[in-house]
Amino acid sequence: MTVASGQDAVPATAAPEVEFISLTHTNASTELAPIPTRGLDPAYIRRYVRALEDGGFDLTLLPYGSGSADSFVLASAVGQLSDRIKPIVAVRPNTVFPTVAAQQLATLDQLTEGRAVVHLISGGSDVEQARQGDYLSKTERYSRTSEFIDILRRSWIETEPFSHEGAHYRFDGFGPGFPPHAGSIPISIGGQSDAAFEIGGTKADVFSFWGEPLADIKSQIERVHAIAAASGRTDRPRIWVTFRPIIDRTDELAWAKAHDYADRIARTFESGAFRARPQGTPQNVGSQRALEFARRQEVYDRALWTRTAAATNGLGASTALVGTPETVAAAILDYIDLGASLVSIRGYDTLNDAIDYGRYVLPLVRQELAHRKATGRRGCVQAEHLGALATAGRP
Repeated sequence: MTVASGQDAVPATAAPEVEFISLTHTNASTELAPIPTRGLDPAYIRRYVRALEDGGFDLTLLPYGSGSADSFVLASAVGQLSDRIKPIVAVRPNTVFPTVAAQQLATLDQLTEGRAVVHLISGGSDVEQARQGDYLSKTERYSRTSEFIDILRRSWIETEPFSHEGAHYRFDGFGPGFPPHAGSIPISIGGQSDAAFEIGGTKADVFSFWGEPLADIKSQIERVHAIAAASGRTDRPRIWVTFRPIIDRTDELAWAKAHDYADRIARTFESGAFRARPQGTPQNVGSQRALEFARRQEVYDRALWTRTAAATNGLGASTALVGTPETVAAAILDYIDLGASLVSIRGYDTLNDAIDYGRYVLPLVRQELAHRKATGRRGCVQAEHLGALATAGRP
């Protein structure tokens, strides 16, 4: 194998493989075209999950909110509707006792033959937490998450009954618990607070980020890995990044679509037709960071666009990657080069975007990674599709 050099060299930090994540939507209502409904559409869910499987996605997130469908029940349904996709169950520790969550997750893992993943949400809003009776401070919530993780793992591996007395949980003689399909279940957490980094670096299998500029993500990944190393871990948490790509046949058409989308999203949130737009400064650090990036500028790096985050006042993962499928694939590879091995891409035109990503974006990224594996060198997609790097940015 020829040794690569210069721009052809694959960065030492690059993830050699990537898994793609989507989010399973439960009906056709979107931020672009809201439909007044709080219900599930089983036919739509079946079609959506099949589109993810046909498109080559590897995992799908089942989100959780106080007014949403139950993530455990949805994850079980997705596990049976698909043959390969791994359901990621979003869980707030205030909503379920950890030994019960351990049983639920292990049951899902056995039903799906080892495909279960759990994403723990400590809670970024006091108001949202209070809707389900959780009045702990943010610091206390992260302390509870740390204890929750310890109990989950013990519940899966202990072969004799055990007891626990901690700051947040107490029980006697539990178990042995119901085991997962094969040993354990990956645990993911996210967040931008110091507590999130500490718990993620020391205990999580996966640490998740929203889409941020490359330089900022790089420093965040280094921080997580440094905490993991300092804790004595021999492994490192996998890095998960999330984007909302907007693609079209040319970069110019994609940017025109992006500006149209941002205007429509802003109108939707102003009207409250999809979800109420949060007012004032968000409490969670991730949203604060997203809004700060948006205030500084709209376009970063090759394709990262922040106006969509501003339109929602930083609500959830909302930064976009804009361009042709080639430009967006190149932008995703930029993050893979920093160490991201889990890439979540979900669109604003939810089902149609998922289909398009599977047809046009995922194959390009996987083709590049196969080329790297075979040759030890980068391919041409990043060099040939510069996006905003080729200009002074987009208006």
